[in-house]
Amino acid sequence: MVTINKSYEGLYHQEQAIWLKAGPYEATVLPAVGANLIAFRDTKNEYQFLREPSAEEMEDFKKIPYAHGIPVLFPPNRFEDGKFPWDGKCYQFPVNEAATGNHLHGFVHNIPWEVEHYGADETESRVTLSLKVREGHSVYSFIPHSFTIKLKYTLSESGLLQHVIVQNDGKDSMPCLLAFHTAINAPFAPNSTASDYEFRLTTGQRWELNDRMLPTGKFQPLTENEEKMKAGGLSPFFESMDNHYTAVPQNGRNRMELTDTRNQVTLVYDVGTAYKQWMIWNNNATEGFFCPEPQVNLVNAPSVQLPAEDIGLIGLESGEIWEATSRLYCIKK
Repeated sequence: MVTINKSYEGLYHQEQAIWLKAGPYEATVLPAVGANLIAFRDTKNEYQFLREPSAEEMEDFKKIPYAHGIPVLFPPNRFEDGKFPWDGKCYQFPVNEAATGNHLHGFVHNIPWEVEHYGADETESRVTLSLKVREGHSVYSFIPHSFTIKLKYTLSESGLLQHVIVQNDGKDSMPCLLAFHTAINAPFAPNSTASDYEFRLTTGQRWELNDRMLPTGKFQPLTENEEKMKAGGLSPFFESMDNHYTAVPQNGRNRMELTDTRNQVTLVYDVGTAYKQWMIWNNNATEGFFCPEPQVNLVNAPSVQLPAEDIGLIGLESGEIWEATSRLYCIKK
């Protein structure tokens, strides 16, 4: 039987979508909702790897699209009082998290992106989306730089490949702070329960956070279970987590592994070594999904008095490009 790979325009719960199909996999991305890759599935085994909104949840999802699919955060996470000091200036972001008095999650996760291209051939299906920020754009009012973010998703027998590019199209140095608030289902198989799942994450040290969820610049001791995260065999719901860690690759790879012990299959989320930090959030240890979030920078990095290299405070000069790739795929045990 010959597999026909496809890439086409369609709907996802009545929302404009680009669908990709390749081998046993299918995926869909929502251009008008922050280029969120909202679904990645193995249709042969009925695995649903990402948390998806139901039809009834779509309006709420579009208002707060943090906890479904793969939202793009630029710049990511929290900034104290909404202040973002950069290159001798201080940008003021809206304070949108009342509980902490901080700005949360940036400006690109809920706005329209442009579909540049989609297509398929005998080996893969793919789509490329872009966000071009120029003077007059809604993002420019907060981050006054001309730049382009491109996202390319490729689906093949090897799973889902994500390629992200940020390019400075302006004249001044610009900040390049990025993360993905990836929402992984546990369970992802229809015949499993959350208790069947164990995970592993290539974390290093845990950043100490204050009562506003901002780093103090210090590390705090890891618990016994946090040490176990590095080796695997731990439930993703072992305790409530909204934690921030350094990333320490193992065997040259920076990744999360989620194993379904009932079906003996492991989902690998290999994010590459360009992401120096991990956030992990599990919705107060509520079974169903959790978010291992690869992040370029430390939370509130522009206001933390530590070396830029240590906290991922990356700048792009005129014409420069930052890029990284990540992959989601399965291994049968």
